[in-house]
Amino acid sequence: MDADKMSDLHEEGKNAINAPLLPSGTEIHPEDALLEENAERIMLDPASRENPKFKDLMKTLTEWINSELEEDRIIVKDLEEDCYDGQVLQKLFEKLSGRKLNVAEVTQSEIGQKQKLQTVLEAVNSVLRPHGWTVEWSVESIHSKHLVSIVYLLVALAMHFQAAIRLPEHVSVQVVVVKKLEGILQTAVVTKELTTTTEDAFDTLLDHAPDKLNVVKSSLITFVNKHLNKLNLEVTELESQFADGVYLILLMGLLEDYFVPLYNFFLTPESFEQKVHNVAFAFELMQDGGLMKPKARPEDVVNLNLKATLRVLYNLFTNYKNSE
Repeated sequence: MDADKMSDLHEEGKNAINAPLLPSGTEIHPEDALLEENAERIMLDPASRENPKFKDLMKTLTEWINSELEEDRIIVKDLEEDCYDGQVLQKLFEKLSGRKLNVAEVTQSEIGQKQKLQTVLEAVNSVLRPHGWTVEWSVESIHSKHLVSIVYLLVALAMHFQAAIRLPEHVSVQVVVVKKLEGILQTAVVTKELTTTTEDAFDTLLDHAPDKLNVVKSSLITFVNKHLNKLNLEVTELESQFADGVYLILLMGLLEDYFVPLYNFFLTPESFEQKVHNVAFAFELMQDGGLMKPKARPEDVVNLNLKATLRVLYNLFTNYKNSE
């Protein structure tokens, strides 16, 4: 046996002694031995990949992206394979932020993909960083299809832009970090928390304080009637009377002091689609008025979801409570 092979065997033996126990199913890859000094590689623990809550989170994020990018005819099936080159992330960020990024549309080369990712992530970080988000992703980690980085980024975007989805709560995964220090591969298992609780004031109100809920409903009814009475309209039931979107549209016109042309919406909607059109149009009017995009989905309001309807009306109440 030559000296080089002997030396390699000696190194492997030393590494084996120094390496802590890894989760079963995790392998140290041959390329790890080629890591630069102080460089590290991060892998998702195989058991975490099969965690039902993590799978649910990935499914929720995938469906959300596909819903947002439906008009672009983009269909995401696999977050790792479909997000790494920057194309989907570019389109998603443009849709959510309303900003057009100056990037090449299709890039096949690795250099081109990384340049696109660089531009996209700089834009994303400039929006998220001022709001206290910790940047847990990089061009390198996204391009190398590191699933945890991709999920971190998507969760941050969904929460910052108040996506109309409910993320599974308290999703954590274990990652294996392989790092080369003084020529020796060091490994550590780290727990990463991807989501905490997404319960908001209305979840708490509905689930834990039904007595206070009636006070809120009463305040909202007083608020909407103060304005709708000008058109000789009156609301007594919040969840049902806003479900077709007509009162929402008329209310926005009253609050912003303009007349909404009747050809823009269905005054007597009959189908589910017409009602969804109306509520979605009301949401557009809200955003035109400078409000954040409502957290609720138009479909939820149409389906008489009380929490969704309350969220929308409370948003209006906090912004217009002092308007006459």
